[in-house]
Amino acid sequence: MLRPTSSGLYCDAGDFYVDPTRPVDRAVVTHAHSDHARWGCRRYLAAAASEHLLRMRINDDAEFQFLHYGESISIGGVRVSLHPAGHMLGSAQVRLEHRGKIAVVTGDYKLQRDPTCQAWEPVRCHLLVTETTFGLPIYRWPSPESVRDEINAWWRRCREEGKCCVLYGYAVGKSQSLLAGLDTSLGEIYTHGAVEKGTQAYRDTGVDLPETRYVGSMQGKRDWSGAMVIAVPSAHGSTWMRRFGRVSTAMASGWMAVRGSRRRRAMDRGFVVSDHVDWQSLLVAVDQSDPETVWATHGYTAAVARYLNENGRKADALDSGGRREGDEDAAADAAEPAS
Repeated sequence: MLRPTSSGLYCDAGDFYVDPTRPVDRAVVTHAHSDHARWGCRRYLAAAASEHLLRMRINDDAEFQFLHYGESISIGGVRVSLHPAGHMLGSAQVRLEHRGKIAVVTGDYKLQRDPTCQAWEPVRCHLLVTETTFGLPIYRWPSPESVRDEINAWWRRCREEGKCCVLYGYAVGKSQSLLAGLDTSLGEIYTHGAVEKGTQAYRDTGVDLPETRYVGSMQGKRDWSGAMVIAVPSAHGSTWMRRFGRVSTAMASGWMAVRGSRRRRAMDRGFVVSDHVDWQSLLVAVDQSDPETVWATHGYTAAVARYLNENGRKADALDSGGRREGDEDAAADAAEPAS
């Protein structure tokens, strides 16, 4: 039903690709990040909750079709439905059913709860294609509540010291999740242009987020002490940062779980926040989906496939290139004027 090609996962029976790696005629996309929703395809099928985000990012002449979670359509005899992935707003697992066999492509996903998107749900299948971005035992996420408290405690200390907090996360998905956890009683919240653009798309979809102010709209000199600024990682060390005076910087990323990541990025703080499954959640997801076969992709594919094979499941690594530190920052999201 599915096979890997140079353009991505291809479904022969339906003549479409899931998260194609280059422009194709028909794409079924799991979510609106640019490494999954490629610009230039002619037709896109995605979850209804991702509509504002996709229309914000994809070429205007493309054709869109949106499905609500659990709703299904037939494409060339293949029954296609989308199910919550928990990665970000509108993220979906793609379920394909053909001649009694079911395949599920997770896209990026997480099992931890997130108030900005619908929670992941297990989908039973014969073939599971799972991401493995953090597919090593060293990656185990703390509870979202504990990290939220750490971030707010850091903001509180910075305010007492007369500093401005600058918290980095990629513009769409991570930044909105960070915003949802901030204690608004501590001060005003400002956003980088790329973050504000994504935040508006979330609001247009009905997600309730704290009030923010776009940094570029502030005129003249301003006292930024005590403020919280949500920015994209590419802003770090740039001239855009000079306006804030005394700052404390922090990165929110799953890579912060590895000793030395904060130091390499020259950050004051690092918070372990990821929109991907950690090691334990990945294993839980495989068990609850209960596939006959697992294809591991996007990350530590060989390690995950080896572990699953050694523990009684048939698994293959689709690719070995993996992701590097910084890939999940989605640099394309930062293509916004720095004003």
